[in-house]
Amino acid sequence: MKISSKFFGCSLKEYSTVVNWRDTMNYAAAVNDNNPRYFNDEQESGIVAPPMYSVAVTWSILEKLSEYIDADDFPIEILRTQVHYSEYLQFHIPIKPGDELRISGVIAAILPSKSGTNIIIRFDAVNQDRKPVFTEYIGGMMRGVTCTDAGAGEEMLPQIPPSPEVEVPIWQQTIRIDPLLPYIYDGCTNIVFPIHTSQKFAREVGLPGIILQGTAALAFAARELLNRYGKGNPVTLQVLACSFAGMIRPDTDIKIQLLSRKDNGGFTDLFFRVLGNQEQIVIKNGYARIKNI
Repeated sequence: MKISSKFFGCSLKEYSTVVNWRDTMNYAAAVNDNNPRYFNDEQESGIVAPPMYSVAVTWSILEKLSEYIDADDFPIEILRTQVHYSEYLQFHIPIKPGDELRISGVIAAILPSKSGTNIIIRFDAVNQDRKPVFTEYIGGMMRGVTCTDAGAGEEMLPQIPPSPEVEVPIWQQTIRIDPLLPYIYDGCTNIVFPIHTSQKFAREVGLPGIILQGTAALAFAARELLNRYGKGNPVTLQVLACSFAGMIRPDTDIKIQLLSRKDNGGFTDLFFRVLGNQEQIVIKNGYARIKNI
C-alpha cells in the first residue's frame, strides 16, 4: 500500500458535540483521578473535565476517520494499518460540561518512516463562544505503507524540547494496571477498539493479548505531574506530549519517571517517560509544560 504527500493540508469535515458531565466524570474515574475539580459539582465554579478528556472528544472522529477525510481519492485502506504513534496536546481553556464544541481537522503532515508512513492530524476545538479550547496533533503510524515522496508538513509541527539523557530519574511512581482497567477505560471514555478488550481479536492481529490504551497511561502521567507541580489545578497544564513506544499488558506495573525539571519563566518544563513491567520504555519523549501559580 502507498500514499503520497499530496494529501497534506487536506481538511476533515467538522464535528460537533455537547459535553456531558457524566462523560467528564467517567473519564476521571477511569484513570482513578479523584481530583474534586472533576467531581464536586457543588463548588461555585462548577466542575471541569480532566485535560486528557480531549482525546475522548476527538476519538469520535478518529474511529470513523474515513468518513471525515474530505478527499474522494484518499487511500482509505491504509487506515487499517495504523497505530497510535504520537500525541501533542495544547490546552487553552478547560472543557466544561455543557460546552458546545466544534472540532475542525486537517492533515498536518505526511512523513515517511522506517516502519511505514506517519500521518499527523491537527484538531482545533472551539466552544460556543468561538474561544479556542484545545489543539491536538495526533500521529498515526501506517505500518508497512510506503510514502512515495519525501513527505510534507514536518516544519509546521510543534517543536518539543529534546528529552535529556539521564541515568537516575528525579522520582518515579509505580502504578498497578488492574486486569479490568482496559475494559473500564473503554467503557468510561468511549475510546473503543477491540485490541483493548477482545483477547481473540488482539491475538488475531498478532498481539500477545489485550493491551492497555496508550492514552490511559498518558492520563496517569498527567495526573501525577499536575498533582506534584500544578497543585492539582488542571488550568496549569499548558502542553502535554509524548511518543508511544511499547505495549502495556494488564495485570502488570508501569513506572512513571520524571527525568528532568526546568524553570522556563512563568512555566515549568517537565520531561518524563513511562516504563513497562520489564523496564522497557512504553512512553518516550514525554513532555509537559505547567504554568506556575
